[in-house]
Amino acid sequence: MSDAFCSDCKRQTEVVFDHSAGDAVCSECGLVLESHSIDETSEWRTFANESGDNDPVRVGGPNNPLLTDGGLSTVIAKPNGASGDFLSSSLGRWQNRGSNPDRGLILAFKTIGTMCERLGLVGTVKDRANEIFKRVEDQKSSRGRNQDALLAACLYIACRQEEIPRTVKEICSIANGATKKEIGRAKEYIVKQLGLENGGQSVEMGTIHAGDFMRRFCSNLGMNNQAVKAAQESVTKSEEFDIRRSPISIAAAVIYIITQLSDDKKPLKDISLATGVAEGTIRNSYKDLYPHVSKIIPNWYAKEENLKNLSSP
Repeated sequence: MSDAFCSDCKRQTEVVFDHSAGDAVCSECGLVLESHSIDETSEWRTFANESGDNDPVRVGGPNNPLLTDGGLSTVIAKPNGASGDFLSSSLGRWQNRGSNPDRGLILAFKTIGTMCERLGLVGTVKDRANEIFKRVEDQKSSRGRNQDALLAACLYIACRQEEIPRTVKEICSIANGATKKEIGRAKEYIVKQLGLENGGQSVEMGTIHAGDFMRRFCSNLGMNNQAVKAAQESVTKSEEFDIRRSPISIAAAVIYIITQLSDDKKPLKDISLATGVAEGTIRNSYKDLYPHVSKIIPNWYAKEENLKNLSSP
């Protein structure tokens, strides 16, 4: 209740709101002071089993076009252990016994979502990985293969296609036990299957650049903003030279050079752990970059005399 001025009573009176009709009625004379008023309170209801739970559910889950029923089927939740939940537990048990053609896909999508969360990837990568797995699964030729490796390979390809590449070692670290070799085989299998689906055309994987990994690697090492900026400029200039090394190896070698020119020098072991590149590979990449150092490192970060202090490979 609240107070409002009633034109019949000629004074402030208590007003009763009829929410079903949207009317505001004077509690003393019954005059309708306002009709069809708009309810500006929260539009959701609480459907939680426990009254103390905060569950402001407006609608159901989002539509998923990759599933047969669009992902809009009803799922009976497990009981909380409260009394009177025998019926819901029985219904849930019978539902699980029923045939659901999308059960495998739902579990796979859930696993991909978990991997994306652990790597901090955006939703577009997850959706692309789900789509790739669905296309492979529809061909009915993946039975008997390592499921974890297939899912990890789908995520690796999705990252490449969305231009947010991750290294195979990073994917392997969240792949539920799948090895680099297994993920590599699964990736080749998926690319082959998608190519057959496209009439023999090669699948666009996206180009990897050393700069794609630079900010993340520098963050892992705790480098300051000035060093990160210098590393990004250096790795961009390195693309002008014919250095036949993988982008990840070049990125690791550039970070090694930048840290050696700064006051906060990083040991080769730390750079290897942060980038996932072996120490020997970083040394070999450094050897290839060394002749071009004067043209790669920006002048505002290191002078000519500072470059001479770098150890020769």
